[in-house]
Amino acid sequence: MKLAAIDIGSNAIRLQIVTVFEEAHMVSFKKLEYLRFPLRLGHDVFKKGKITPATESQFKKLMQTFKLLIELYQVKNYYAVATSAMREASNGELIRKKTKSEVGLDINIINGRKEANILNKAIIPNLEDENYIHIDVGGGSTELNVFRGKKLIKSQSFKIGSVRKLSEKDRKVTVDAMQKWSLKAFPKKAKNIIGIGTGGNINKLFKIANKTKTNVIGLAELKALRAYVKAYSNRDRIKILKMNPDRADVIVPASDIYISVLENVGSDQIIVPKVGLKDGMIYDLYEQTSGRQIGELEFLEDF
Repeated sequence: MKLAAIDIGSNAIRLQIVTVFEEAHMVSFKKLEYLRFPLRLGHDVFKKGKITPATESQFKKLMQTFKLLIELYQVKNYYAVATSAMREASNGELIRKKTKSEVGLDINIINGRKEANILNKAIIPNLEDENYIHIDVGGGSTELNVFRGKKLIKSQSFKIGSVRKLSEKDRKVTVDAMQKWSLKAFPKKAKNIIGIGTGGNINKLFKIANKTKTNVIGLAELKALRAYVKAYSNRDRIKILKMNPDRADVIVPASDIYISVLENVGSDQIIVPKVGLKDGMIYDLYEQTSGRQIGELEFLEDF
């Protein structure tokens, strides 16, 4: 069985196609195809409140491409979701309807809570009996989720991200709100809180750290990585650090959010499981398609 996930974010749009291997007590997902296209819906929406005709035209071509790939791979079922940019766009619903009628792809525009619930499916297998704060920094929003062991206790979405440009005043208000929420989310006696980081920017920082034996970055190391990247101009981040242009200009603002949240809750480390919304979508889609709840799973990265 083959499944596909389309993640329509504010900074980029992703397609992931996997094949599923089912055993009695284990489900494995092997990646067959992964495409990431830097179509920044957030640039339009967070400035103008809508997706412009030029961007809509590109979006339609991209959806047609994804639809063809889904057909070529003979995918049994797919799941397409759009997050903060499209849900805030005044013409987001219209574009969703046009994509369904003209391209044949059905897109679900989801709210922050639904986004967190889907992503949590990919996070939970990485959790043990500890206190965690999960930080997912996207282009238009940041999702914070509090876990005790594998149990989700509290979650909240904030309108702050790597692409969304806020005034200094609005940014301070949002950061202060995140701090207050984070402090209330844990009891005062809670100790040894561990961060969980998801999103393209934390994955890139982890790659720069060149860790091979652990998926943990200490807070001090994360600050050092941020300072290292910030020392380069955007041009040199692309030329020397080999970043994509749409990563080079957002990685430092995203780093600030991860660091701020970790400091708020007194955490000195962050786990980077290298999973994202697309992975949670695949797990969710598998359960819907098969009617089977996943007990143990593994994701096979190699093609």
